[in-house]
Amino acid sequence: MSNDSLLEIEAKFNVPTVEPFREQLLALGATLGQKRVFERNLLLDTPDQRLRQAEQVLRLRQDNAVRLTFKGKPIYHSEMKVREEVEMEVGDWETAVILFDRLGYQPQLVYEKHRETYHLGTAEVVLDELPYGDFIEIEGDEAEIKRVAAEMGLDINGRLSHNYLELMFKLKQHHNLAFNDLTFANFADLNIAITDILDESTSGE
Repeated sequence: MSNDSLLEIEAKFNVPTVEPFREQLLALGATLGQKRVFERNLLLDTPDQRLRQAEQVLRLRQDNAVRLTFKGKPIYHSEMKVREEVEMEVGDWETAVILFDRLGYQPQLVYEKHRETYHLGTAEVVLDELPYGDFIEIEGDEAEIKRVAAEMGLDINGRLSHNYLELMFKLKQHHNLAFNDLTFANFADLNIAITDILDESTSGE
């Protein structure tokens, strides 16, 4: 396996709702890769936040399977957000949590979303519904990301540079939220959304 095959290149866009994009993707010739599924994600780190300080991510994700993912520090010289991503499927969530605890990595926070996956050309397009808003992510090479974004009517200059947890941290600061977990239950009775804090500082320019 080459190092290039471990690189994740993506662009993320905030949208009012993902609903109209389902039919649009099919009209453009996209194929459904994964039906809408609920995801539970667990972020792991050392007590002194060593991974976060290095801009790295260690994550357990459970949807139809359980996967362990490591993401390296983003490479900012590219026009798109590029980072190393190493992922593998694991057999048991609870055992994996115990194993990493023994290695010094403890659960930091939980974040949830509903995700639906499509393939258009050589790009992967995901429709994400999070407790604080809806998003579209396009993953592929840079030229393909730009092409697909244009076909979908998404302004490539309006892409977001922050990941979901960074956006959560900003929202928590803005509203002085008392919780860390990005879950639907935590946001159920709150009338707040990620648009409360999106501005030029979150753009990809």
